[in-house]
Amino acid sequence: MAFSQALSGLSAAATNLDVIGNNIANSETVGFKSSETQFADLYASSQAAGIGVQVASISQDFSTGSLETTGRDLDIAISGEGFLRFADSTGQVVYSRNGQLNVDADGYIVNTQGAQLTGYAGERVTGEPVVLQVPTAPLAASATQDNLANSIYGAQISINLDSEAEPTTTTFDPMDPTSYDYASSMTVYDSLGSEHVVTSFYTKTGSNTWDVQHVMDFAGKSAEYQSDVNAGITPTVDFDVQVEQISFGTNGQLNSDYTQTAMTYTLTNGAEDMNFSIDLTGSTQYANDYEVTSLSQNGYTSGSLVGISIDGDGRVIGSYSNELTQTLGTIALANFANDQGLKPNGDNSWLATAESGEPLVGVPGEGVFGDVVSGAVEASNVDLTTELVDLIIAQRNYQSNAQTISVQDEVQQTVINLR
Repeated sequence: MAFSQALSGLSAAATNLDVIGNNIANSETVGFKSSETQFADLYASSQAAGIGVQVASISQDFSTGSLETTGRDLDIAISGEGFLRFADSTGQVVYSRNGQLNVDADGYIVNTQGAQLTGYAGERVTGEPVVLQVPTAPLAASATQDNLANSIYGAQISINLDSEAEPTTTTFDPMDPTSYDYASSMTVYDSLGSEHVVTSFYTKTGSNTWDVQHVMDFAGKSAEYQSDVNAGITPTVDFDVQVEQISFGTNGQLNSDYTQTAMTYTLTNGAEDMNFSIDLTGSTQYANDYEVTSLSQNGYTSGSLVGISIDGDGRVIGSYSNELTQTLGTIALANFANDQGLKPNGDNSWLATAESGEPLVGVPGEGVFGDVVSGAVEASNVDLTTELVDLIIAQRNYQSNAQTISVQDEVQQTVINLR
């Protein structure tokens, strides 16, 4: 019987050596989780001394490894709970903590094994995750325009107009600086992505009241006007001045009855005519110098994708040559009630099983899920010093079981010789 006990010990010790060796081999593998051999004794009621040992299980240590900075935009690590969710070449869903990602020729975000990262299109986080594919087509131009259904105006300017300015009595003429008090300019875009500059002139007309005159492409028109004057020709330039009135209360704030005025500009470059409002909400009239405090508009020219990055909320951000960024997708994470039930699948991945339970799927930073750290990877959680010590102990265990066989053999030979 002692031979079977020793043989079971050798088998268990060999398995332990395999587990420790695998840990050591993967001490530099990104996202690797170490394992530990757990033993149980073998016992039979007829054998009081026991009949040996067996490997009860090989448990996995899912503690987080240290985060190492790489500076690479598509390297990510999960700080906290959760697994990245991938679809492999067969469509099977696998789970991993290795965030070394790339974009393949078809625009899919993949790991080094070619498995495709899954998530949600844009910022939508409902429904079943899908494989994330980065659109490679250029970003189409978008005209400056209102979206009144969502109370969005094509352009916005906030200014302070000096309350101590004197009302102007001269009839407005954009070529006559004495006919207005102040001016500001902003670039807007037509449906083809061409730039146009809208110049806004501010003329005080009375106590707390102002006219705002908007002129599209004033620089070009003024140059044409001046050219006619220099040539002795009566200018026929149409500045197409579009006017709105604003008024302020005694507190210097824009009156609450202010209404944005939609303006229409006819274009001759093949683009659609432009129709948008310039929202002056937030403007003031205080006894301070004229100042433009904010200025924005929602149009843009076309642009090509020049870079991809992933932020802490798991959003895949595309950067375009027109200096715009867009959320192209959101990474999905998965978590399990019993991560010990996950089945190792190789290639730094695991498969869900009945023992692990169904995956809980969500996005980084919400609920139980950790945040995403961009430009970093999670190192292996193998403690190399501990593994080397365990290796020595496992080796001695193996040698001891081998010695037990040797001793039993000598005892058996002694018994045989007595005969």
